[in-house]
Amino acid sequence: MLPTPQRPRIVLVGPPGSGKSTVAAALADRWQLAARDTDTDVETAAGKPIAEIFVDDGEPHFRALERDAVLRALAEHDGVLALGGGAVLHADTQTALASYRADGGVVVFLDVTLAHAAPRVGFNQSRPLLLGNPRAQWQALMEARRPVYEQVATVRVLTDGLRPADVAVLIEQELAALRCAAADGSEA
Repeated sequence: MLPTPQRPRIVLVGPPGSGKSTVAAALADRWQLAARDTDTDVETAAGKPIAEIFVDDGEPHFRALERDAVLRALAEHDGVLALGGGAVLHADTQTALASYRADGGVVVFLDVTLAHAAPRVGFNQSRPLLLGNPRAQWQALMEARRPVYEQVATVRVLTDGLRPADVAVLIEQELAALRCAAADGSEA
């Protein structure tokens, strides 16, 4: 028999301020699994913060590092995986997530409104895509990315006003509903 390939238990996607990293940590704690964040992987690989990668090397270089980090994490991580906010924009990432879902994986779109993202993000200098008018930039970013988040996701969870532990509970409820729906479908 061939060994079962490793894959994340769940993948979290969403915009800056949706809580991907903190919710990943909360789920990992609840499930006694490891949490992994591809933004951290990119910073580790580059040896510098994302903001410096943008300034020193440019966004295309960052996106290449991000794509590689996502593909590697999808192939080798078996815990809870949080993707960087823009990772879903790359066609290779979309293809990899589609394959992951086809193999039974679950992608959760952590949605958030601007009013709730703003205090979480702080719209500071460490977010290079939000420089200038950060609220307008965030809104434009969401308008462009929302269809992609919805396309790659299995389920959507709104995180507005919720603590990471509460979002983790909602995700568990969504997973239970998916299992019930799958069981009902297999009995038909």
